[in-house]
Amino acid sequence: MTRPWPRWRRRALVGLAGSGVLTLLWLGAPFALRRLQVFRVRQVELVGVRNLAPDAVIAALRLGPGASVFSDTRLLADRVRGLAGVAEARVVRHLPAALTVELREVEPAALTPGPRGTRLVAVDASGHPLPFDPARSGLDLPIAASGDSGVVGVLALIQSVDPALFQTIIGARRVARGDVLLEVGSRRVLLRRDAGPEVIRAVVLVAQDLAARGRSYVELDARFAGQVVVRRKATADGAGEGGA
Repeated sequence: MTRPWPRWRRRALVGLAGSGVLTLLWLGAPFALRRLQVFRVRQVELVGVRNLAPDAVIAALRLGPGASVFSDTRLLADRVRGLAGVAEARVVRHLPAALTVELREVEPAALTPGPRGTRLVAVDASGHPLPFDPARSGLDLPIAASGDSGVVGVLALIQSVDPALFQTIIGARRVARGDVLLEVGSRRVLLRRDAGPEVIRAVVLVAQDLAARGRSYVELDARFAGQVVVRRKATADGAGEGGA
């Protein structure tokens, strides 16, 4: 004679079966819902777009005519990350028919002459061109004579260490021995291409001290270890060694 299963065991089996059904429904729901017209994408919101062309971001999603909000958002985010000028991205769905693209753009460090010198091109900290239109987005950046990574790298460092100083830089170029010359208003600052944050801070402190004491100067030379040389006359292409 077969003994009936205890009530608790029957309840456990029913619970497991129910959980399995719910899991299947949960996994299969997006595939089924994608077919419903009500969940077709009708709106795409862009967050964090400052310099990129909005149409380029939307095109990067590669949404078909019948795209659903239940499309794989991770895949969509990967597509946006593949767009030049995008540092990070994620896509969020909003029912019933909207997607939000949240992205962080690559920070432009300078403007440099284009291939034929006819227009200015935004570049990143490594000197790589970015698909940003300076005229459309109103980029206010120093103009580097070229996309030299040493020059642009120094500008990017200053941008992160002291944004106020960065905003006063008009131009930058490479000089003797690969050093970097910055045009800061009517004055100049000389730096080594491998200058660190402490050098930038030292330049700022010296400039502030000179301003507080009403001392005039034309050039600050921070290429020497542990010191900033103050000059009242500019050196020839940043070649000078002594102070004034």
